[in-house]
Amino acid sequence: MSEIKLTAEDRLDIIELFAKYAWAIDLADPELAVSCFAEDGYFDHLWQGRVQGHEAILKNLESLWYDRQSWWYGRQHIFNHFLITAETPELATVKSFFQIFQFNTDYNTNFVFGIGTRNDTVVKRDGKWLFKTLYVNAWTTRESVPWKGKVTMVPRPTAPVSHGNPPPAPPELAPREPLEPVGGR
Repeated sequence: MSEIKLTAEDRLDIIELFAKYAWAIDLADPELAVSCFAEDGYFDHLWQGRVQGHEAILKNLESLWYDRQSWWYGRQHIFNHFLITAETPELATVKSFFQIFQFNTDYNTNFVFGIGTRNDTVVKRDGKWLFKTLYVNAWTTRESVPWKGKVTMVPRPTAPVSHGNPPPAPPELAPREPLEPVGGR
C-alpha cells in the first residue's frame, strides 16, 4: 500500500484550522470556535474531559470564558511543529506541541501558563477541514511528558504529609535574633 499524500493546500488548510481555533478560543468567538469542529466532533481536555457536539463544546467554552474569566482573559494558545499523517484524502491525524501564554491583567505581566502536546484527528467535509477529535495532553506531571527515551533523572523527593504543625523551616530560613546595632546600644 502506498503512502497517502495530502496536497500542500490541504496541509496549509489544516494548519489554518489550528489558527482559527486559537483565535476563537482566545478571543471568545463562539461562532468561529464551533465552526472549527465537525458536527459529531469532540475534544478531550484535562479538566473538562470529553465534550462532544457543537452545543456541548460551546457550553464548555462559555464556562471557560465566563466562570473564571480572569483565568482566560488575555490567554494565547500557540500550536507548532505539526506532524500531519493522512489516513485517507479526507482524514488525517495531527500531532503538535502547544504553549499557552497568559497576560495577567491584574499585574500587567505575562507568563507561560502551560505546555504540552496535542493528538488530533481532522476530517475534510464539504471541502473544509474540521476537528473530528481534539486531544490535549497538558504536561502537569513527569509522567505526562511523552518521552520516548530512557528516563535517567532521579525523581524529586516528596515531602511527607504533615497532619499537624508544618515542619520547621530549614536553618537558612529560620527566624534569627535581631542583630546588635553597630557600636552597641
